[in-house]
Amino acid sequence: MTQLRPSVGFLFLILVACGPAEPRDADGARASDGAPASHDAHALHASGDVAPGVAGEATATLAASPARTDADALPKALVYKTPSCGCCSLWVDHMREAGFEVDARDLNDIIPVKIDAGVPPRMSSCHTTLIDGYVVEGHIPAEHVKRLLEERPDVVGIAVPGMPIGSPGMEGIGARPYQVLSWDREGNVEVYAEVDPRR
Repeated sequence: MTQLRPSVGFLFLILVACGPAEPRDADGARASDGAPASHDAHALHASGDVAPGVAGEATATLAASPARTDADALPKALVYKTPSCGCCSLWVDHMREAGFEVDARDLNDIIPVKIDAGVPPRMSSCHTTLIDGYVVEGHIPAEHVKRLLEERPDVVGIAVPGMPIGSPGMEGIGARPYQVLSWDREGNVEVYAEVDPRR
């Protein structure tokens, strides 16, 4: 197990890197139509451009997640992302295609949500999802979200730090293997899954 140390700079780079959705042609290929908009997380946070009570709502959502009664029903995923994050929107599409009901909410500053949900800065990605008492951070394949909900390990959540090429919503040339990590309340980190999108 590894303990993570915070890195606000790393989180800032992630938020700056994720741009708007790229249009796709009929075959699903991306067609770039301009430079991506940046996410200046520090400037937005300093401006106070955050919906009131959002961070507290994240905690309430995690604490109030009821036990599911229908074994076949997937719980609703509450996704927090910035309005210009195209790869976040593509991940939301991936989750919906996998059968999840998704409530995607745009915020100009999602850092308070991450802090309130207990996401370690080094685990951060461009969007944060709350689902059935867990935190799901970043571009995690839906199959591993389903596994988390089925196995119900004693962790805060799972994450794909950064935005690896080849992960859902980040498809493209240069895909490489990456890891899904889990973390607990003490900050201990373990590998939850190894993913190779080239297979």
